[in-house]
Amino acid sequence: MKTRYDLMVVGGGPGGYVAAIRASQLGFRTALVEREALGGVCLNWGCIPTKALLRGAEIAHTLRTAGDFGFTVGPSSLDLEVLVGHSRSVAMGLSKGIAQLLRKHSVTHIKGHARLEGKCSLSVEGEEGAQTYQAKHIVLATGARPRQLPGIVVDGELIWGAREAMTPTRLPQRLLVIGAGAIGVEFASLYADLGSEVTLVEMAGGILPGADDEIATRAQAALSERGIRILTRHSLVQLAPRGQDALTATLASAEGSNTLEVETDRAILAVGVTGNVEDLGLETVGAEVSRGFLVTDDWGYTGVVGLYAIGDVAGPPWLAHKASHQAVQCVERIAGVGHRQALQMSRVPTCIYSRPQIASVGLTEAQARADGRPIRVGRAPLQANGKALAMGEGKGLVKTLFDEATGELLGAHLIGPEVTELVQGFTVARQLEATENDLLDTVFPHPTLSESMHESVLDALNRAIHH
Repeated sequence: MKTRYDLMVVGGGPGGYVAAIRASQLGFRTALVEREALGGVCLNWGCIPTKALLRGAEIAHTLRTAGDFGFTVGPSSLDLEVLVGHSRSVAMGLSKGIAQLLRKHSVTHIKGHARLEGKCSLSVEGEEGAQTYQAKHIVLATGARPRQLPGIVVDGELIWGAREAMTPTRLPQRLLVIGAGAIGVEFASLYADLGSEVTLVEMAGGILPGADDEIATRAQAALSERGIRILTRHSLVQLAPRGQDALTATLASAEGSNTLEVETDRAILAVGVTGNVEDLGLETVGAEVSRGFLVTDDWGYTGVVGLYAIGDVAGPPWLAHKASHQAVQCVERIAGVGHRQALQMSRVPTCIYSRPQIASVGLTEAQARADGRPIRVGRAPLQANGKALAMGEGKGLVKTLFDEATGELLGAHLIGPEVTELVQGFTVARQLEATENDLLDTVFPHPTLSESMHESVLDALNRAIHH
């Protein structure tokens, strides 16, 4: 006899476990299937452990620049095992916390690999064999994994994926990072601060494709100033071992006119992600997959009765906070309660935790102009911000975009210290459909970095005070 649930979730990441908890809160008899550690890639091998490592990189930078604030610091050394151990303990602690949350909310945790047997039917292969379950609603939250390059094998020794990059046993003297999106830039920044000689390679004309051009240009200049070698308009042709402990990377220019060889001790592949859609039995129910991701409507519905998909497996943006928000909306839609409006991706903020930090929400300037809208652009350099100068971090920028006709905040883009925290103010403004006048009349505390947010709004109206 099949075990029956009202709702089953496949995948225990930030989309899956949130969906399961919300479903239980709404009265559904709920189960969550996860074959690995709860928390998914984000908690175990992504968002959280990288931030623990980046905290170590921040401390390394602080020690090097302590003299600017009058402190004499003696020679320091990095115990990489301790730093990595801190990162792993944070991840493991949070994973155990999720298990406790599932128990608290009476969600059944089933460990194993799930596969659709038909509509509203799942088979789970666990340690004790296969078990079949029936559920009125099945939510797929299987996430995504790093995309691979043809002919390049992540061996975990010389060529690393994200997992190996987060658990190194020794610091490479020379490091090659392939791909200058958010993940590649974070790893380049991390290892450069820890002491590696870093080369960052990107096929596009600049780093952070998709970011606002002005912010990306500033980020590239800042990373270059730190000594990171950046090669744009280059693609990886080959990675060949050089002896037992090094590699030779062959890069081709975008024009194809020449090649370049780079010697490195280790290489990290960070060239995007693809959805975990394999071996889920999708073909048994006719769910549509496009470009490696499940196709859904705005609420996560796949078009197959009782089947939904949320988070990374359902396409970009590949962000944990998007997945969690989608989870709640999807489950509440199933229950017939809650949100009247689907999640608008232009209201989802993005954060990059490099040094300097980068954050944004809404349209880039290029996107806004491509829409044909007349826009006003405001800029507030952090060199005019007292708090930033006191911190020794005056090279950043806050940039805002407004619709000239309506005053709508179309987008905000920030680079500098703690901007991953500041962007939430603009995210709230976007959600509440605030106008330039609403932001103009908002009182920002002094002295704070957030004053630059206000100054940027003033600048868009040609009323800047401090620059």
